[in-house]
Amino acid sequence: MAIITPLKTAAEQQLAEQFASIKAELPGAGAMRKVREDAFAGFEAKGLPHRRLESWRYTDLRNLMREAMPLVRRPARPQAIADRLALQTIAGRRFVTIDGIFSAADSDLQGLPAGITARSLAEALTEAPDEIAAAFAPPEVARDDSALMLNAAFAQDGVVIEVADGTELSQPLVLLALGSGTSEASIVSRSLVRIGAGAKVTVVELQENVGPAPVQVNHATSFVIGEGAEVEHVRMVTRQRAETVQVQSLLVELGGHASFDSVAVAVNCGVLRQQSFLRYGGEHSRAGLRGINLLRKQEHSDVTLVMDHAAAHGESRELFKTIIEGEGTGVFQGKVIVRQHSQKTDGGMKSHALLLNDGATMFNKPELEIFADDVVCGHGATVAQIDAEQL
Repeated sequence: MAIITPLKTAAEQQLAEQFASIKAELPGAGAMRKVREDAFAGFEAKGLPHRRLESWRYTDLRNLMREAMPLVRRPARPQAIADRLALQTIAGRRFVTIDGIFSAADSDLQGLPAGITARSLAEALTEAPDEIAAAFAPPEVARDDSALMLNAAFAQDGVVIEVADGTELSQPLVLLALGSGTSEASIVSRSLVRIGAGAKVTVVELQENVGPAPVQVNHATSFVIGEGAEVEHVRMVTRQRAETVQVQSLLVELGGHASFDSVAVAVNCGVLRQQSFLRYGGEHSRAGLRGINLLRKQEHSDVTLVMDHAAAHGESRELFKTIIEGEGTGVFQGKVIVRQHSQKTDGGMKSHALLLNDGATMFNKPELEIFADDVVCGHGATVAQIDAEQL
C-alpha cells in the first residue's frame, strides 16, 4: 500500500525550522521538554488546521498563514506601550505581558492580597517544570487540535496565578496582554489560573496590539476551578491590524458545585478564532458563556466552543451575538456533549447575528451529542438583516 505524505506548506516548514533552532532555549526541563517535543510531533503529523477539518471548516488557518512569522524572543517597548499602560484604568491587580513575555516591572506583584500568588510562566517552569508540564495536557475534546499543540510546543511565557481555598477578592485580576506591533512577529503564550475550593474571583483578560505591524498570536488561558468556587471571566480582543491572525484558547476544568461565567468581546479583531473547551469534572456545576462580536470591513471572528458534561446535574448556557457590516464574516460553532452517566444535565445554546449589508456573512453550526436519557438540552440560531424600509 502506498503511503501518501502530504506536502508541507511554507509556514509549516518554517515552524519546523524555528522549533528545531529554539527548542533548547525554551523554558522548562524534564517533563516539560517532553511535552514540547510530543506536542510538536503531533503538530507535524497533522499540520496547520484547514477547511477539510469539520471543526475548522470556516477558518482555514493553513490558508491564512502562508508564512510563519518569527517568534518574539525579546519584547519591544515603544512609547505606545507606556502610553497604553498609563491609560489602563480598570481597578484591580494588573499582570502584564508584552509580546507574550511577562513584564514584572509593569505588574502588581507587591502587596498581593492574602491567598494570591502570581509569577511568570517562565519562572514557574524553572521552579517546578514537572508540575507545570502536567497543566499543559489538553482536554480530551481538544487532543487533536493542532493549534493547541503549537501553543504547547512554543509557549515561552505568560502568567501563573494561584488563588487559595476560600479566598474572596473584591477587585478583579487583570491580565493585560499588549503587542508592540513594531515588526511582524509570532507571539505564543499561555497563562494558568488555579482557583481553590470556595474562592470567589473575577478575572479580566485584555488583548491589544498598539503598533502598526500585523502579528500572529497563539495564546491559551487555562482555568482549574475547585469545589464550590465562583469565577467571573471577561475577555476583550481589540485594536488589531486587519492582517493579524489570532487563536485564543480557553480551557476550563470545573469542579463540583462550582460556577464559571464568561463574557467575550471582539471589536477591531482582525482575523480571530476564540475556542473554548469546558469540562464538568464534578456534579452540580454551572457555566455560562456569552459573547458579542462587532465586525466590519473584512474582519473574521470564529467562536468555537465545546461544553463537555462529564458529570451529572450540570447546567450550561451559551449566548452569542454578532453584528456584521462590510465584508466581515462571523462564525459560531457550539457543541454540547452529555456523557452517558451525566444525567439531569440542563443545557441551552443560542447564536444570533445581524447582517448590516449584503456583503456580510454568518455561519451558525450548533450541535448536541447526548448519550444520557434524562436531560434537557436545546439550541437555536438566527441570522437576519435590517429591512431598509424600516430605517
